[in-house]
Amino acid sequence: MDQAQNLRNIIKLQNQKAVSNARVIAVTSGKGGVGKSNISINIALQYRRRGKRVIILDADFGLANIEVMFGVIPKHNLGDLLFKGKEVKDIITQGPEGVGFISGGSGIAQLVNLDDNQIKRLVGKLSELDGMADVIIIDTGAGISSAVMEFLLASPEVILVTTPEPTSIADSYALLKALSRNSEFHANNNKIMLVANRVHSRSEGKNLYEKLSAVVSKFLKIDIEYLGMVPYDVNFSKAVMRQKPVSIMFPSSIAAKSFESIVDVMESSKRTANNVGIKKFFKSVFSKKMKE
Repeated sequence: MDQAQNLRNIIKLQNQKAVSNARVIAVTSGKGGVGKSNISINIALQYRRRGKRVIILDADFGLANIEVMFGVIPKHNLGDLLFKGKEVKDIITQGPEGVGFISGGSGIAQLVNLDDNQIKRLVGKLSELDGMADVIIIDTGAGISSAVMEFLLASPEVILVTTPEPTSIADSYALLKALSRNSEFHANNNKIMLVANRVHSRSEGKNLYEKLSAVVSKFLKIDIEYLGMVPYDVNFSKAVMRQKPVSIMFPSSIAAKSFESIVDVMESSKRTANNVGIKKFFKSVFSKKMKE
């Protein structure tokens, strides 16, 4: 074996040992029914098409939105990792175009009842995801429950999905208010980004953002960034009825194209420091319970 080949083998081995942290992004909303899970799925698909390894964690317990929209029934979920001895690779279900997803199932609801040893085992196991994915999207529940708050506080990047409906705007403000009043919240550690969904024009989306941003900045002292808008598109409803993401079923639709633009903005504003990885994410989620 010549020296050059030996050097290549050494570099290859080092690269295999090195595990880079995944980019963790939580997607949330102040109320249900605003398209949060659809946003998660279509953003995931756009990242996958850019060559990224993507895994979605469906953390909306009680609602299996991701698997329904993918039209795939998972064999295992997070509960099987916690209580049935399954490994991380066993609970990852392959969705369309190679997007992986983990169904939270009953496991998400039981996270609050874990003892210290169970938490450490869970964090240790889930840290393997850093070697399996470049981007991990946490599809949280809607509203301001303690479980949702813990996920958002642990996420370096949060996408807030809002529609022009007054109730959606009010609930988005309520979520940000609850977040701002939490002692664990630090504006420098949590980047909040808005997606305006089901708007009728670019100007409507931008106006929605500007109005909410002005109120949030004035009264909550939180700066939110604008990722873009997803227009009302009849193709969206057609895709949902057929349990297909609009980016797959109607790739040339205005809705699908909007997700390309949103990911363009996310990539252009990406901060390397945000890649804290899933291990640090879950350590933050359980910081109040874990004993170092």
